[in-house]
Amino acid sequence: MLREAENVRQIAGEPKRRWFTDDYFDLIIWLEPDDSVWGFQLCYDLQYYQRALTWTKKNGYRHSGVDDGENSGTHKASPVLVADGLFDPAPTARRFEEAAAGMPRRLADFVLEKIKKFKP
Repeated sequence: MLREAENVRQIAGEPKRRWFTDDYFDLIIWLEPDDSVWGFQLCYDLQYYQRALTWTKKNGYRHSGVDDGENSGTHKASPVLVADGLFDPAPTARRFEEAAAGMPRRLADFVLEKIKKFKP
């Protein structure tokens, strides 16, 4: 079940962030000054093949894979998002709906609706 992280670092000049996490998902939600959703990034399948679905008012949808920075023979680099357009919303929506049971309903419903409406 997704639980909200405490003391999430806020970055000056960027929308307020709230962060929810469990073993399968990391969800960062950016909020407007009126507390409406400006955007979110849902990272999923954290243990095996991490990917991220991002939606913002400004740019719409983006689906990415996560390059974890592990390269044999070199130092570990920071993880970065890489192009990965393949996303099946149905299984992610089902799993998110279960995981989000303890989240504020308006935020969970917003993210769930955007997951379901994703079109590549």
